[in-house]
Amino acid sequence: MKTINTINTGVDRARILIEALPYIRKFNRQTMVIKYGGHAMVDSKLKKGFALDIVLMKYVGLNPVVVHGGGPQIGEFLSKMSIESSFVGGHRVTDEKTMDVVEMVLAGKVNKEIVATINQHGGQAVGLSGKDGHLITARKLQFISNPDEKGAKPDNPPEIIDLGMVGEVVSVNSRIIKSLIGNQFTPVIAPVGVGKDNETYNINADLVAGHIASSLKAKKLVLLTDVEGVLDGDGSLVSSLTAQDANRMIGRGVIKEGMIPKLQCCVEALKGGVGKVHIIDGREEHALLLEIFTDEGVGTEIVLS
Repeated sequence: MKTINTINTGVDRARILIEALPYIRKFNRQTMVIKYGGHAMVDSKLKKGFALDIVLMKYVGLNPVVVHGGGPQIGEFLSKMSIESSFVGGHRVTDEKTMDVVEMVLAGKVNKEIVATINQHGGQAVGLSGKDGHLITARKLQFISNPDEKGAKPDNPPEIIDLGMVGEVVSVNSRIIKSLIGNQFTPVIAPVGVGKDNETYNINADLVAGHIASSLKAKKLVLLTDVEGVLDGDGSLVSSLTAQDANRMIGRGVIKEGMIPKLQCCVEALKGGVGKVHIIDGREEHALLLEIFTDEGVGTEIVLS
């Protein structure tokens, strides 16, 4: 005989499914780009949870596209090979030797591990790098230190810093991604691009995800991070904001350090035709499903206006 607690648990689970139903209907056949990074890529329990989230999304009719990072993994390999690594403005300075390791780790080890994990749990994932079919055309990033002229001083003028083989996206060949989606595959993309002379570039995964989302006119772009979301000046989570709000918070200095390029990426994606952008805490198990399929959601939602 079932106990009251067992019955209540069953009812609670049913209510969760009912709550998800309108979102499943709303997002059916819609494309969502997920930037996968941070602690969620390292913790074994979270890795399994992420793979299950992606598989579930596909089975209920959504079209997830995964763009992944891999900074810690790259750092680990560089250390093992006794190759020194440095950062400028959040970008890894990437000479040719470092670029070889970056490509090996991102397009090889990390990408294939993600693909294998998704497939192990019932998905049909296919791994790509930006070099496959000229998926991501790139050029060398011109990084300018102290770009704000108001903050520049005569003895510290803005200057262009050579970051090596660090690139920025010029264009995305979305036909490749659409072809995979149309055949029920889940694309998993490493943020490596190719230049006009066939040179290889290391590109920030957030930027790649934003450009891919724009090229697909995705319903949502979701960035998994190691923070709750966007925080206000008091350290409290901001559940929703507009692109104008985001720019205002950056201008006032409320948004700092690594969150600045993430928000700038979000704003550009919205301007490029993405429906909504979400910054969520990838350290929370099944954060992706909680954001997409529940009324309350998690993290910060960003809209154009």
